[in-house]
Amino acid sequence: MSSVIEGATPGFLVWRLSMKWRVAVDRALAPLGLTHAQYALVASLYGMHRDGLRPSQRQLADHTGLEALYVSKLARALETAGLLERERDSRDPRAVRLALTEQGREATRRAIEVVQELMGQLLEPLGGLDSARTREFARELTMLLDVPLIPSTEQEHEKEQP
Repeated sequence: MSSVIEGATPGFLVWRLSMKWRVAVDRALAPLGLTHAQYALVASLYGMHRDGLRPSQRQLADHTGLEALYVSKLARALETAGLLERERDSRDPRAVRLALTEQGREATRRAIEVVQELMGQLLEPLGGLDSARTREFARELTMLLDVPLIPSTEQEHEKEQP
């Protein structure tokens, strides 16, 4: 293990791993004209479309964990690039529904292949994508993601109230 990492807190290690992953995905997707954040949107849309859904920008923001305003900005850029369509919801004029174009679906399929190959490299030390260790790692990450966090200022405020 790297001496820089030795004794590091779990939070620091999660941050370092997420940064390593983000940089690697950005570099791998650059030839396809996508960033990691754009990939998160198109890959999520691709999967949701397969499930018969056409999500709103808000639903996609909730799904990806990105801020709604950032999703809106990314969606506009992807629309300009011809990869997705944005359409006002006839039942809720505030909502904007998103769908991949045919060009977007093809670009997403290629991007998914690139990211899957990269993920295989990252997970090789755990036995690869389909190993029991990787499945357990994914369960543990999911458990941590499900923990609600309250910013410390809110916690302090709650403690002060009788």
